Amino acid sequence: MIEYLIRRLLFLIPVLLIVSIVAYMVIELPPGDYLTTHIMRLRAAGTHVAEDEIARLTRMFGLDKPPHIRYFLWIWKIVRYGDLGLSFQWNKPVTEVIGERLALTMTISIITLLFSWTIGILIGIYSATHQYSIFDYSFTFLGFIGVSIPSYLLALVIMYFVYSRFGLAVTGLFSPAYADAPWSIHKVLDLLSHIWLPVVIIGTGGTAGIARIMRGTLLDELRKQYVITARAKGLPERRLIFKYPVRIAINPLISSISWLLPSIISGETITSIVLNLPTCGPVLFRALMTQDEYLAGSFILILSSLAIIGALIADLVLAWIDPRIRYEKMEG
Repeated sequence: MIEYLIRRLLFLIPVLLIVSIVAYMVIELPPGDYLTTHIMRLRAAGTHVAEDEIARLTRMFGLDKPPHIRYFLWIWKIVRYGDLGLSFQWNKPVTEVIGERLALTMTISIITLLFSWTIGILIGIYSATHQYSIFDYSFTFLGFIGVSIPSYLLALVIMYFVYSRFGLAVTGLFSPAYADAPWSIHKVLDLLSHIWLPVVIIGTGGTAGIARIMRGTLLDELRKQYVITARAKGLPERRLIFKYPVRIAINPLISSISWLLPSIISGETITSIVLNLPTCGPVLFRALMTQDEYLAGSFILILSSLAIIGALIADLVLAWIDPRIRYEKMEG
């Protein structure tokens, strides 16, 4: 197991290096750069920008160097100092820009994941063990709706309904009185009173998908011979279902950890923009739109790292849950 972990961690280094190169190249593909776009906006607004000021900003942002030199300097600072660079649009270190929104992003995402997995798995188990019942048909119908409706569209519908019926705006995570206030117990309680809506909206699609996967895989397991034999021997139904079929049916969900970890940081970007949530998703979107190369590149590098780490965790958890899986098989 230790050799397997070491090999996977060593494999992480070249993969992240390749991902960082590709991400940086993609960010550099559009013509121009952040400073060019920024100057065009200023001139369109009637602001005169002198040439010496443009030259000063170009040197300050490091845009006077070729792209490959900027890339190597960026990677070198990350490796040696843990410095992700300077965000052009925020004029702050990237670590500071991300850190300001990381806590709220992780809070929303983790609660959403717990909500989706708990409700989705329970619905999937109930639907599989009560196949063709009225509840199974109802959950299946609601599952199709949950998967097919984008979360941002659901957010717009709920926002319109609440505002038209009750005259309330349900955007944001805080009341106006606590939006810029320092953290306190009252601000935390205010956050908890607002957080349920984005959790339900963002988690609806994931809950429906998890329920469908759990139902389908559990139905396959319940039809296998070992379940029929155990049931014929008089093993209690609840113990039979949860001891073997559920443990095996949950394997496809465990495999999805590789994309669950990145989603904790990125979240539902469009939904966050619609609901005006101060999370990392909208910041990443703005960074890509404005060619804020160090901020966007750092986001992509972090998300890629989480995806690879998630794949490693998924392999280890699968080997622990399912005794048929061995490290020798994963290594092969």
